[in-house]
Amino acid sequence: MITEIPQPPIARRPRWRSLLLLALVLLPLLWPVQQLAERYYREKLLERNSQTLDLFVANLLGTLKRYEVLPALLGDLPALRAALATPQDDTRLKQANQLLKDTAELTGAAVIYLMATDGQTIASSNWDQADSFTGRNFTFRPYFRDAMADKPGRFFGLGTSSGKRGYYFADALHENGKIFGVLVVKIHLDHTETLWGKTPEQLLVTDANGVVILTSQTDWRFRASRPLSASSRQQIARDQPYPTIDPPPLQLPAQQWLQQSRTLAQTDWQVSILAPRYLVTRPVQTVLLIAAASLLAVLLLLGLLMQRRRHYLQRIALAAQTRNELEIRVHQRTQDLQNLNNRLKDEVLEREHTQQELLRTQDELLQAGKLSALGTMSASISHELNQPLAAIRSYADNANILLDQQRIEETHNNLRLISELTTRMASIIAHLRAFARRDRHAPESVALQPALEDALALLAKRRRSLDVELIRDLPETPLWVQAGETRLRQVLGNLLGNALDALSGVAPPRRLWLTVEQRSDSITLLIRDNGPGFSPEALQRAREPFFTTKTNAQGLGLGLAICDNLISALGGELALANHPQGGALLSLNLQRAAGGTSAQSAEDSPL
Repeated sequence: MITEIPQPPIARRPRWRSLLLLALVLLPLLWPVQQLAERYYREKLLERNSQTLDLFVANLLGTLKRYEVLPALLGDLPALRAALATPQDDTRLKQANQLLKDTAELTGAAVIYLMATDGQTIASSNWDQADSFTGRNFTFRPYFRDAMADKPGRFFGLGTSSGKRGYYFADALHENGKIFGVLVVKIHLDHTETLWGKTPEQLLVTDANGVVILTSQTDWRFRASRPLSASSRQQIARDQPYPTIDPPPLQLPAQQWLQQSRTLAQTDWQVSILAPRYLVTRPVQTVLLIAAASLLAVLLLLGLLMQRRRHYLQRIALAAQTRNELEIRVHQRTQDLQNLNNRLKDEVLEREHTQQELLRTQDELLQAGKLSALGTMSASISHELNQPLAAIRSYADNANILLDQQRIEETHNNLRLISELTTRMASIIAHLRAFARRDRHAPESVALQPALEDALALLAKRRRSLDVELIRDLPETPLWVQAGETRLRQVLGNLLGNALDALSGVAPPRRLWLTVEQRSDSITLLIRDNGPGFSPEALQRAREPFFTTKTNAQGLGLGLAICDNLISALGGELALANHPQGGALLSLNLQRAAGGTSAQSAEDSPL
């Protein structure tokens, strides 16, 4: 007897207040997560920018050191010393100008110029340009004053003549222990700004005055990164290194940038990388979002676990009240399982039977593939041996006639040709077998004309029977191409045979043109006939095996497919088209090869 099952108590909602309290307790844990993430991404960014800064400093120092010794080396040249000794001699000044111009072009320097002790420029590499330094006085420049004090002159500034930024190297020229001239080399450093690329980080190079001289931000150029002292302003007014004597300040809020700096030795320059702080704050915000989402997921999971726990307790309470119903359900389930077990047995037997059928089907497909490959090979051999067999039969018939006429020498010649054709048939069979195995042979140097003449001789009787006029425009000099002897003869025989097949269906006159186009790396043989040409369908499907526009008795549709594969294996190309004046046009493009002897390759030797 089944007792009445009481209704279960209504499940109470989970205690979301407890979860909210737990969330408030765990929320402060996000602060150390933020600190750790910020420290990690900050250190990672600073480490990467430090390496980048070191590379840029090394590149900049290398550029400066490459030109540092140039003034001292050029100062010993006799032509420059002669120009200083006799500045009124136009010939020597012209020689000095040309020497400085050639040296500047050779070294990549912007300008090289020679100054007298009074600061007057007497020779310059840009003497023939509109902004020539010749005749200008640069005594106001600090590099001239340093050189006259017998110290290395080093200076960065804006050119007063060219208006371009440059770095100046100056050294004094000595004669008998006295200074009698100054040689100056100016180089451009604009390319160092372009090396930086388009990155969020910004390049900043400031000189001893704290003025920006090189930067990846053009609007920061020649701005003061710190307040200028009175002495700095006086020095700027005296040396004129910038386009203005009062550089405007550069406003860079510290809360927006992370700055790393290096001091450039021997120049008092400071090279800095400014990284925007969002490169740190954005990943930190992402980490905080992930952490907050993870915390929310944990809280939701706890809520679900609490809910499941309440349901579990309710199921335990209901178990005692529903025992009778459970026994009935167990019996019904047992019966259902028995039925299901029987159905599973039937399905297993059916699956085993299906698997056996699948194995048999696979064996049948494999056997069908073998039969298809065998049929393709047989069709290929039949197609390729048809022409040599016809020629052998013709030569044999002629040999019988010649024997009857006691023309022994000509009979021997026919027998020799029959022997050569049998050798060629063996080579074709060997090649077809290698072709079926997808063998690859290295191309060799083959003369095109002999192979073409050989193919024409094979088809000579057929051509004469069709009364086909052969028009040849071939050079007498052998044309050497990369190919194989047998493969090239096989391709030419197929293409010429197809042309004769096309001409057999048209009325006389029947013509066949053979021309050659030569390029530096290739040779193209053009075969044209005045037949019906290709139909649109034939142009698209002519390379497909077993596609043919002939009757079954005339062809199998393998000739062009085999030729296309052979030419592709040789690194060439076979193009099919219709000539504008009518008829088909076949272009056989082969790679040019060095001249040599056409030795028989391994693939061409008979078996």
